[in-house]
Amino acid sequence: MEIRSGLGKEVVFKGVNMRFQISLLALCIGLGTMPSFAQTAEDEAGAGEAPLTGAGAVTQLDTLVVTAGRSESEIANVAQNVKVVERDEIEKLTIGNTDAANLVSRLVPGFQPDNQTISGASETYRGRSMLILIDGVPRTTPLRNNSRILSLIDLDTIERVEVVSGASSLYGAGATGGVINFITRKGESETPRWTVETRLEAQTSHPEESLAPSVTVSVEGRKGSFDYFLSGSGDLSRRLYDANGNEMASDGLLGQGGGDRTGFGSLFGRLGYEEGARRFDLSFDWTYGEQHPDFYTDYSGTRVRPDYSDPYTGEPLVEDSKYVTARFADDAFSLGGLELIAFYNDIEKQSPETRLSPANPFVLADGLNQTVLEGQRFGLGATVRTPADRLFDGAEFVWGTDYTFDHITQKQVGTGSDVASPLDQHQIGLFGQLEVPVTDRLRLSGGMRFDAFWLDVKDFTRPAYDVGLPVALPPIGVGGGQFDYQQATFNAGAIYDVTDAAQLYGNFSQGYELADIGAFTRRAGANGGFGSAEFCDAYGNAFAGFGLCTTSPAPDFFVSYADIAPEPQLVNTFEIGTRADWGRLRASASAFLSLSDNGLTFDAGTNTVTQQKERIWGGELTVAFDVSDAFTLGGILGYVEGRYDADGDGTIDSYLPNNRIATTWKGDVYADYRFENGISTRADVEFFSGRERDAYPELEGVALLHLSAQKTFENGHKLGVGIYNVFDTDYANPTASATRGIEVPGLGRTIGVSYKAVF
Repeated sequence: MEIRSGLGKEVVFKGVNMRFQISLLALCIGLGTMPSFAQTAEDEAGAGEAPLTGAGAVTQLDTLVVTAGRSESEIANVAQNVKVVERDEIEKLTIGNTDAANLVSRLVPGFQPDNQTISGASETYRGRSMLILIDGVPRTTPLRNNSRILSLIDLDTIERVEVVSGASSLYGAGATGGVINFITRKGESETPRWTVETRLEAQTSHPEESLAPSVTVSVEGRKGSFDYFLSGSGDLSRRLYDANGNEMASDGLLGQGGGDRTGFGSLFGRLGYEEGARRFDLSFDWTYGEQHPDFYTDYSGTRVRPDYSDPYTGEPLVEDSKYVTARFADDAFSLGGLELIAFYNDIEKQSPETRLSPANPFVLADGLNQTVLEGQRFGLGATVRTPADRLFDGAEFVWGTDYTFDHITQKQVGTGSDVASPLDQHQIGLFGQLEVPVTDRLRLSGGMRFDAFWLDVKDFTRPAYDVGLPVALPPIGVGGGQFDYQQATFNAGAIYDVTDAAQLYGNFSQGYELADIGAFTRRAGANGGFGSAEFCDAYGNAFAGFGLCTTSPAPDFFVSYADIAPEPQLVNTFEIGTRADWGRLRASASAFLSLSDNGLTFDAGTNTVTQQKERIWGGELTVAFDVSDAFTLGGILGYVEGRYDADGDGTIDSYLPNNRIATTWKGDVYADYRFENGISTRADVEFFSGRERDAYPELEGVALLHLSAQKTFENGHKLGVGIYNVFDTDYANPTASATRGIEVPGLGRTIGVSYKAVF
């Protein structure tokens, strides 16, 4: 496997196998058992000096809190791989690229490279799905997956990002690979403080055609017991180009949308009232945006490209999503710390129109092949943090309950007819989590969650589809009904303090995911492909002339949801790792194994969705070293691979497709230097190996250099310059290319300039 860099050199990654886990396990143990080095660092820090921390350094293990585990907890008490990104690091890494997916990809080794569009298609976490939260509230639509979430988060409103790797069910369904929790900003200044930030990005091959301006205006402050943070932002994009100067397609991922010809705006407000041990928060977030492609996309070549012979005639891509959250916290509650939460999400996500092609063999036969997803989600939650000193001194029991209601529809643009069954679901969850400090150095944790679901699937007529045959698939009736199901999940972990600065940990955790029920109803009759049992049940011998279902009876053009209903996916994750903070040197390493009997896989070639047994394994490494007070070196390295039961015979026999794992190795190495005159600089080398497995198209690796610099003036204003893909390296984006099995080029060299004024 070759990795090509803009310097013209080649780095060769040898094939790896399960022995990698043994090597990483040895590294975990070795990293956690370096008491002599730790003692030396502690002695140096103890001589009247505070431990050194550089840009991007994590806070000491005993002071950093993480709320992604349902309640506030020191990072030293979380038996999983944890990453926290603070506000200053967010600002530094978004000078040349403000995409939240790009930020997470460059800092989190388990996250696949971002696909450089507004969609999150194929952006998996440890080869599985992730749960994206804003202040602990899920942004996902569990009944009908839509990946347009992560890249639409306005990072100007975010104070920090908290990432916990591995399966989790503490927030319900969706976190089979990990949890990413974005914590929003609140007012801190004693007087109103206004911030105006403008940005301008352009690509060096076509600067005029690619100019992309953006502006953000915010105000924050405190007045007595009240605090506030208000923000409004807008950004425009024009054309995008690859490293060869070729214009990139507006819909390279097929039906997902791209990053060109867009206009997006967002409004955010957070109001707080705090009196003693009690606090009340109310927040509102509205994102609206459109994409207006000029041309349809040509998928027939080796790379996707605009089809200049076919002007776009569909409706624009539209995003119109609103989120309201209310939260009350009382640290003086009689049973311990109390948190109550209520939220309401209202989303509208309209996709671009697509045409029938070998890459898109399943399109609506009549009218526009374009749909709009509309959903409403309402939820209530209560969490109590109760001291359990009677069990063990310092023990704590976190317990509570959740209720959510989901309503989802997907309709054809223009006609308003349903293309998937309208769905309603009620869900109630109960959870409990116990943390016990057994000794001064050993802490144990464990817990469970139980969820009950009541699903209402409405009857509907699945419309006719053009599938490339001489005749279209006729409409069929889909019989709905009411269904209920339950899921219990468990977790257990242990943390051992090897020294005051280094830990070893291990954990077992379960997470679950509701299969994309809406997608199964949209493809009703064809989920298993032509000639499958489901196809023959729906169409009988109607296609016997094509050699399909020749022994089936006459068609009734009907299928029951009960016969095609997917199973929820339960994932078991086993993880062992270590982390250490010696002041100048901070490091973490982990190895994991993830198992599931009902994994969900989409085959882009046949446009089918299947469930099967899966096994995924990998490891992650993060290191940061302060060479001096001003100079920091660091990096991340991640590895992931997986196999599944492709033929359904109960034996895991094939590698997972590329849209689950686009690159087996990925990493980022950086150097950060801070001058005394207020200038800070950073250089990143981002690299990934790509992947070549079984019959899947080969995804090549690449190394990219990114540079950024920022000047902070005495009045607090900041001027930033960032260059993405400095050497203008030509490459195929592995994650984007994996989505449909067709090569999608990566962005060419992009320069961004920003100026932030504070009043």
